[in-house]
Amino acid sequence: MKIRNQKYLLSILSLACSVHFACAGDDLKFSGSSPKRYELSARASEIDSRAKEHPEINFVFASKDGKPADVQNASVDTSVEPRGKLVIWLMSHNGELFKRLNSYGLHAIQPHYANKWFGIVCQQKPVGSHCRGNVRLEAATGEGFSDEVSIPQPDGMMERSFQFVKWLAKENPEGKWDYFFNETEDGLRWTDVIVAGSSHGSTTATRFSKHVEVSRVVALCGPRDQHQDWQALPSKTPANRIFGFSHVLDGGWTADHYCRSWELLGLHEFGPIVNVDETPLPFGNSRRLITNCDVGGDAKKAHSAVTPGRNSGKDAEGNLLHEDVWRYLFTHPVETVGDAVPLDDDCLKVQLQ
Repeated sequence: MKIRNQKYLLSILSLACSVHFACAGDDLKFSGSSPKRYELSARASEIDSRAKEHPEINFVFASKDGKPADVQNASVDTSVEPRGKLVIWLMSHNGELFKRLNSYGLHAIQPHYANKWFGIVCQQKPVGSHCRGNVRLEAATGEGFSDEVSIPQPDGMMERSFQFVKWLAKENPEGKWDYFFNETEDGLRWTDVIVAGSSHGSTTATRFSKHVEVSRVVALCGPRDQHQDWQALPSKTPANRIFGFSHVLDGGWTADHYCRSWELLGLHEFGPIVNVDETPLPFGNSRRLITNCDVGGDAKKAHSAVTPGRNSGKDAEGNLLHEDVWRYLFTHPVETVGDAVPLDDDCLKVQLQ
């Protein structure tokens, strides 16, 4: 009965969403005589004079050799019907991923945010159960959630993303970026934002979604934070909007970090763990996807195999194996879910430090 009621509730939400998206589609229409794909970039420090460096956590504007480190990237394809969703990618720019996102009708940006603090903060043993999660949340919001760092609003992911979209709206009016402003135009409309990332980026995206309601989360090779328990906190973003995908040889999988996070997030309520190499689209409508594609037994390659790139799984002809998976992760209707399953006794929930 609980599962049926849950699915009934999601169906009602689906109807409401369908009405909203119909309106969104009416509002967001590309115009112009030469539709095409646009790729743009700009430095965070040049867009917003308030932006500052934080070298104590390796959050700087230039590398040691003087190469700009705060370049932000964006792309949109105006020849594709827009879905009215903005993907914010919390990792280094991935051109192959962005091409696919644009082909799905999604806008995409990659902001410069504090993502290299590992090995610098939260080094206590044992580490506090919210230490890393709080650092992630402060880096994302620019609000004082952590005693380990001090990141003001102009340097948080939220504000840097907003300032970037403001710049894009002026520089690329063809892309209709201003569609993603909130009603007061002092921030983004986060309910139309997909936060996504790989590795630590996927973990920060998921932590952020607990604090701010977003359209969906796509967590590639993640989320992790095996000694944290923020994954079980109450969430502004419903759990059925969180999608994960990892390789079974990835160290985060073999050490039970991913399965632990997925269960703490409640993703078992929306279907079993599904091997995408054995089960076709729509993968049982599950939120927990895995692959065992050939990576030559290399755990490092396995870690990046779930993201479009040189280490992605390929068939005998060299074609990437997971095109359907990536489209599913970013576009599958969030209200369409699989059947709930019990917790996995083989997944280690309590991990020693």
